[in-house]
Amino acid sequence: MLVSCDTFVVLPSATANGRMIFGKNSDRPQGEVQEIVYVGREKFDSGMEQKCTYISIDSVPETYATILSKPAWMWGAEMGSNEHNVCIGNEAVWTRMASSNDIEPKLLGMDLVRIGLERSKTASEALDIITKLMETYGQGGPCSETDLNFTYHNGFLIADPNEAWILETAGTEWAAEKVTNNYRNISNCLSIGTKIDRHSENLKQTAIDRGFWNGTDEFNFALVYGDSSHSDGGRLDAGQKLLEQSTSSSSFDIKSMMKILRDRESNICRPCSDSFPTASSQVSMLDSKRSVHWFTGTPDPEYSYFKPFIFHSTVTEASDKTRSPTDNPSDRRHVLYRRHEEFYDRLRTDTELQQTLRQIENLCIDELGQVITIEPNDDDDGSNEIHCLFSDSVESELRFYR
Repeated sequence: MLVSCDTFVVLPSATANGRMIFGKNSDRPQGEVQEIVYVGREKFDSGMEQKCTYISIDSVPETYATILSKPAWMWGAEMGSNEHNVCIGNEAVWTRMASSNDIEPKLLGMDLVRIGLERSKTASEALDIITKLMETYGQGGPCSETDLNFTYHNGFLIADPNEAWILETAGTEWAAEKVTNNYRNISNCLSIGTKIDRHSENLKQTAIDRGFWNGTDEFNFALVYGDSSHSDGGRLDAGQKLLEQSTSSSSFDIKSMMKILRDRESNICRPCSDSFPTASSQVSMLDSKRSVHWFTGTPDPEYSYFKPFIFHSTVTEASDKTRSPTDNPSDRRHVLYRRHEEFYDRLRTDTELQQTLRQIENLCIDELGQVITIEPNDDDDGSNEIHCLFSDSVESELRFYR
């Protein structure tokens, strides 16, 4: 089974409350720490550059506030959301455009996730930003801190309250599909076929020049550019079946997405013992007025606690307990990661503890279901509690681990 992640979206037409629901499991090398960080708006003077993981790029006058789930060693993020209710998650994909040049420092797919969030107000705008930057700077560089030969191309799922897009890349070529059915998911293989709503200018000509396509048969992006010898569609198919089953009654909700991310049989949820465990997970309910974003920040969602975050004018940090220390590169475990690690085996074998943690999570979800129906107002008492919602939830989880 190839290493990668799984990302899902369910459109408002198939959810219980008529809101877009996004979810992702981030699978990363064993032991790699993923931190949950809030990054506020930032202004750049004219001519300044923005430093990414390996290279610097042209800046914009101002970036938007984001909440990110990111490997602690890199600048980019595996997934996240911004203050304008845009969510992005990426996937490793292997294509026929892969080459030895992929090791050269360029933009990582994770850099593109973060840049897309920092600069966009809609999913469509994020799509444009990511593709233009990829065409300008290219994608490349080691995708792991411990395996410097580990490289891949990227697929993205981009969503806002009104629409969702799939973007898949092969080198600097790309194809995008607007999600029009009730749900969609992506995994570690190209999945866009003949339904291509946007694409790079030379997508078909490059395929002809490389001998991937004869120019006359129907153009199927996944078949033309996909590397069949290095791709595995097993989890993609399993994810589709889970979405089909859980959306059949139009009652899909936050808990439904969390259940999919916790599905062990499909290998979508991976334990800490796996060589590529699920390092962190995100579920977001997107609304034009007030979105709620849930993050674990710890490995294995089956035995992790999803904690809510809501953007608010007074937010300055997600939690200092989910931010990795910077003084010791050999040990980036943040406080929550350490405590979860210490408690993991006990939680994994104690059904009563599992049920208690899930009850606490469900209670929080149900309570927030009431909050999001209230008109946002930065001056009211309810909203003033929102700015510390995530950090308070982290503290509650830490108390549970005592």
